[in-house]
Amino acid sequence: MDWTEQTAQARTWFEDLRDRICAEFEAIEREAGSDAEFIYTPWDREEAGNDDPGGGVQGLMKGKLFEKVGVNVSTVRGSFSPEFAGQVNGASAEQPGFTATGISLVAHMANPHVPAVHMNTRFLTTQAAWFGGGADLNPPLPYEEDTADFHARFRAACAGHNPTYYDRFKKWADDYFFIPHRGVHRGVGGIFYDHLECENEAAFERNLAFTKDVGEAFLDIYPKLVRRRMDSKFTEADKAQQLEWRGRYAEFNLVYDRGTLFGLKTGGNIDAILMSLPPKATWS
Repeated sequence: MDWTEQTAQARTWFEDLRDRICAEFEAIEREAGSDAEFIYTPWDREEAGNDDPGGGVQGLMKGKLFEKVGVNVSTVRGSFSPEFAGQVNGASAEQPGFTATGISLVAHMANPHVPAVHMNTRFLTTQAAWFGGGADLNPPLPYEEDTADFHARFRAACAGHNPTYYDRFKKWADDYFFIPHRGVHRGVGGIFYDHLECENEAAFERNLAFTKDVGEAFLDIYPKLVRRRMDSKFTEADKAQQLEWRGRYAEFNLVYDRGTLFGLKTGGNIDAILMSLPPKATWS
C-alpha cells in the first residue's frame, strides 16, 4: 500500500513530541537559573536524481544543567545504495526505495548525579512498513530508585498494548545496549523494539498508538528524574567517573549503534547524526 499519508501522520506526531520535550527541558533550565534555549538548524538531504529527498531539523541546547542535549526530527525518502539495501528489512538491490521519519534524542548532563538518556522512535517503509524505537537510561552514578521508576513507567506504557511487550523489549534493550569489547552494558537499560510490522492500516494505527505511549512515557518520567537529582552536590571523583563512563557511551555509538550507521548510509546530516556524542569524555 501507499504509506504517504501514514508517514505524514507519524511525522506530525514526532514533531509535536519534539516541541513538548524541548519546552519541558527549557523549563528545567529556567528552574536551574539558566536562560538556555534550543537552537534549531534545518538541513536538506541530497541524493543524485532525487527531486524530493527530504531533510530534518536539528535541535541543540547547551545549558547549565543540560550540558548538551539534542532533539532531532527528520523525514527522508529515496533509495538505499545496493550494498546497504540488502541489510534493511523489506529492501533489496532490486527494490531499494525507502522512507523514514522519526525523532532522536540524547541528553548529556552537567551534574553526574543526573542520568544521561537516549530516546528514539521512528517509522520506516520499504516493501515493508514498521515502527521501531525505545528509550534507555544512562546514569554515570546509578540510583536504584531512578532505575526502578524509569522501568516502571515504560512497563506501564507497554502493558496498555501487549502483556508481552515489556519483557520482550526490556531484554532487547539489555542485549542491544551492550558493549562486547568492554563486557559491560551502556547503562541501566529501558526498552528497545524494532520491526513492529504494519501489515495494513489497522496495524499502523495500533503500532502508532504504542509508539505515542512510548514518547509520552519518556516525557513523563525523565523530567521527574532530572528534577530529583539536579541539585545534588558532586565531587571531582564523581565528575571523573562521569567522563570515563561517557567514553564507553561514545564507543558504543561509534562502533555498534545501528541508528548511527543508518544515518551515515542514507546521507543524513553529519552533525545531527553525531549529536549523540558527549561534549567531553576521557579514556584512562
